Amino acid sequence: MASAVRILGIDPGSVRTGYGIVDSDGRSSRHVTHGCIAGSGDTLPERLGTIYRGVAAIIAEYGPVEMGVEEVFLAHNPKAALKLGQARGAAICAGVECGLTVAEYSARSIKQNIVGTGGAAKEQVQHMVNALLSLNGEPIQADAADALAVALCHAHARTRPLAAAPARRRKSVRWK
Repeated sequence: MASAVRILGIDPGSVRTGYGIVDSDGRSSRHVTHGCIAGSGDTLPERLGTIYRGVAAIIAEYGPVEMGVEEVFLAHNPKAALKLGQARGAAICAGVECGLTVAEYSARSIKQNIVGTGGAAKEQVQHMVNALLSLNGEPIQADAADALAVALCHAHARTRPLAAAPARRRKSVRWK
């Protein structure tokens, strides 16, 4: 794969943060690794520290140069959304501290880019990640599959910037 770039994808979570790394030239991508960082500790600050150190260790071991992170979606539970945002922030800080370029993508645009529809189910994302990376049906935990989807979305966005851009909303026009 000529001029491939190593990309780290992150699916943030305060209990479990998924990560996935691909090498990609924008046209084809190769799986490097994937997994989850379990937010260990009794308190949220301890779990955030675990996420920060875990992401930094993955970067040190595998040497990605760019990072894609899923944005926080509007949750029904404000406390859960706040914790998710803090986990996301810990991962982003680790990436920036390690010198990575960081891009952010909405869950809808990631699904649209990988599956073809923004309302795709988790199982559809897992299936397409398996197919796109030729993983031969190896079962992948949902958080890690989502992180690989983020990495693939970023790989596509690098060469086709509009591929991962959220669709613009059109104003409804009422005819009188």
